[in-house]
Amino acid sequence: MASSPSLRLIGKRLLMAVPILLGVSVLTFWVLNLIPGSAAQQLLGAEATAEQIRALEQQLGLDQPAPVRYLHWLGAALTGDLGTSVVSGQPVTGLLGEHLAVSGELLALAFLFSLGAAIPVALLAAFRPDGWFDRLSMLVSITGLSVANYVLALLLVLVFAVNLAAFPAIGFVPLSEGIGGNLHSLVLPALGLGIPLFCMYTRFLRGDLVDQLRGEDYITTARAKGIGPWRVLVLHAFRNSAFGLITVVSLNLGTLIGATVIIEQIFALPGLGQLLLQAINTRDYVVVQACVVLFAVVTVAANLMADLLYAALDPRIRYGSR
Repeated sequence: MASSPSLRLIGKRLLMAVPILLGVSVLTFWVLNLIPGSAAQQLLGAEATAEQIRALEQQLGLDQPAPVRYLHWLGAALTGDLGTSVVSGQPVTGLLGEHLAVSGELLALAFLFSLGAAIPVALLAAFRPDGWFDRLSMLVSITGLSVANYVLALLLVLVFAVNLAAFPAIGFVPLSEGIGGNLHSLVLPALGLGIPLFCMYTRFLRGDLVDQLRGEDYITTARAKGIGPWRVLVLHAFRNSAFGLITVVSLNLGTLIGATVIIEQIFALPGLGQLLLQAINTRDYVVVQACVVLFAVVTVAANLMADLLYAALDPRIRYGSR
């Protein structure tokens, strides 16, 4: 069957994901147990007595040895039950669902902006290397890459929220209250995430396109056939450069998730980053564990998607040729 190589690829990647996710969960649980204090102490406050803390730990199950607590969590997680928050008492699955929608929309908008802007800019820059547009795009990209994302986010707030009052500085409007207000509340956070990505993707793609145009035989053959320069660039060079771009995007997702935590704090967005930081501060190990494992699942899924996109772009990969 034509689809069997893709199914085998998915099966292999899923098998490889099992030890990765298991290792991430073990490492996260171990690190959380090294942090001083406990959820019971955080809930009761600094004035609580040792007896009160001990009683609450027993009630929450925190008095059990760490390996026992981890095995209980793992057994429940394998059945789809990620446990209950030791602080709020809410099911972790519900908490993740509420906050994942915000972070997912933010990431989607950041990727939409960065890729949607980087591809045409890189194509225009590569069409005439060392021209004025190429030099301008290089200046913008280097400037964007030189500024930390949290500094860029604060600059965006200062210019567009404080001085121009064009967008809100903080807060989030759910989709249920209107798509216009929702997008309006996410413009600045998405730009804070997307501008550094745009700069990175633009420089990478432009450099790869120029290398393809200057040094590949298939480009020379296409030109010898009388194919126009734009068609050579878009239909031939860009198709091959897309492999590198896909790799960079998939490998960059883990770093982007870390940046999302910072951006959500700056703009007061109720996303997974905010949930994770709150859980760390209150020693809510169940929520922290679930958030980190979810981040790992998203990263693994992104790499699997990249492999499938390789197969879609190159029939030799699709049909399993070596």
